[in-house]
Amino acid sequence: MNSRDVDVLIIGAGASGLYAAALLQDSGYDVVVIEARHRVGGRLLSPTVDTGRVDLGATWYWANEPRIGSLITSAGLPTFPQHTVGDMMFQPDSANTQRLDGNQLGTPAGRLASGMQSLPEVLNAQLASDSVVLDTEVTSVRVANNLVTVGSTAGTWTAQNVVVATPPSLAMSRITFEPAIDDLVAGLARATPVWMGSTVKAVAVFDHAFWREDGLAGSAYSYSGPMREIHDMSGPDGSPAAIFGFCGLPVGADTPTEDEIVAQLVALFGERAATPIEVFVMDWRREAFTSPPNVEQLTNYQTYGHPDFQKPFLGGRVHWASTETSTIAPGHIEGAFAAAERAVNAILANLHADNSTPGAP
Repeated sequence: MNSRDVDVLIIGAGASGLYAAALLQDSGYDVVVIEARHRVGGRLLSPTVDTGRVDLGATWYWANEPRIGSLITSAGLPTFPQHTVGDMMFQPDSANTQRLDGNQLGTPAGRLASGMQSLPEVLNAQLASDSVVLDTEVTSVRVANNLVTVGSTAGTWTAQNVVVATPPSLAMSRITFEPAIDDLVAGLARATPVWMGSTVKAVAVFDHAFWREDGLAGSAYSYSGPMREIHDMSGPDGSPAAIFGFCGLPVGADTPTEDEIVAQLVALFGERAATPIEVFVMDWRREAFTSPPNVEQLTNYQTYGHPDFQKPFLGGRVHWASTETSTIAPGHIEGAFAAAERAVNAILANLHADNSTPGAP
């Protein structure tokens, strides 16, 4: 069992948690990050295929996002633009498939050749070797006498400040807070949707990007499904060759099967889509460490960046820091970084005040 006293404990080793940890470590503070999964990255997940990686979580970043841009530059991560050239396909219903001129779904986004999970991997590599504890779920956060005691499945930690770097509704469903959080803040947190939490994302990998040979962009929009919005997910120069789609499903619907995904791709892109090398179907609704059980009922995205998320709670010792809490680019990786930065600034002020108190160590 683990037991350790630290300056700051961070719950969640996703983009926001690891970014906050890196900032705090750079400021000279002792930090530990507790992660329930066996890996870092949270909603950034990039499994390896034969010639590269594909993204089952976040895929894109944008040129007007300075935090993620700075990390990419400093880490020397190779980038490339999202492929948008060609025509798109359209399925108005299950019996019809149409080819449209141009690609109305084209988005001028950036991609990482090493997959988006390489961002948290880079941040993780910057941290002290004992800073990230995996396969450990935080179960309780208790504030008393200006200290926070964090209980987990692998022991107890004590910290001066805690960062909740998970979606607020997830934290409320899995962590006991003592004393109880103010009713208004607790209600806000429970009602806040998890970005991508109710999403199923499917990725089909092929031996080459055959749709480009046909003048297609690899994009489609469908009212038939199971995938609603589809894009090219190929790597640099088309390798690895892949197409991905967001599934538009009714509440409570089963996870689409690989056969259903492939059948839709055949209807859209022809028989060459019938033999993918590999198909991934990532149902984020079923990820216990991403989404609370009622994730599909959480639909009020106006809670994102709410003023109450900008303030620490439980005596100013516990801080929200997931992308849902950001006032900048909420839902994006940039939003996760911005929320972490805001939490870190508040924590640095706290730690400075603590260390300036007469009699403080």
